Amino acid sequence: MVPRTAKTSPRSPRRTESLSREVIVEAATELLDGGGEAGLTLRALTQRLSTGYGAIYHHVTDKADVLAAATDDVIARVLAGVESSADSREALRRLALGLFDAIDAHPWVGAELSREPWRPALLDFYESVGRLLDALAVPERARFDAAGALVNYVLGVAGQNAANARRRVDGDLDRAAFLDRAAARWAQLDPEAYPFVLASATRLREHDDREQFMVGLDIFLAGVAMLE
Repeated sequence: MVPRTAKTSPRSPRRTESLSREVIVEAATELLDGGGEAGLTLRALTQRLSTGYGAIYHHVTDKADVLAAATDDVIARVLAGVESSADSREALRRLALGLFDAIDAHPWVGAELSREPWRPALLDFYESVGRLLDALAVPERARFDAAGALVNYVLGVAGQNAANARRRVDGDLDRAAFLDRAAARWAQLDPEAYPFVLASATRLREHDDREQFMVGLDIFLAGVAMLE
């Protein structure tokens, strides 16, 4: 009698190149961009990297550690993209816009920063803002408040846009449909109680988030220039 051969499930090919924290962060970022925080699991990482849990745990502690490292990496890339030799005003503008664009491209970064706002890389961002304000001759007495106002503005606007993006996904709406729905509610308001909001309903449908953010940023920079 011929013995029965045990069936085995095919295994994924094992990783041949060395694994590092940087490689794990890169893979985690891809998973987060594709499926949000729910898409990032250690199981998904092992499959993406063709490795085992032990190899992953050798470099990171848990999912929270991976998410934090990926967030720091995104912010560090923003800082690296601003040349120190640039005009201080333009460098400050590029720095703020760079973080806004980074959160827009990676909405999960906004959610992570709302839970732990002063991550190490964000402290580096805050330091860069402070140094640029110093280079722009903002008085020391006003520098702390000015830096806080700018960082909070960037995180607030970018974080709200990221939250809106998640709501659109949950509601299966594209941006245009999302804004149309909001503008329709504005259009039904009492014109005596809300004249400005009612008049802005059309602009709400048509506005560009990035352009609107830049207007606010220019207002901030104009105010900074007036500090003595």
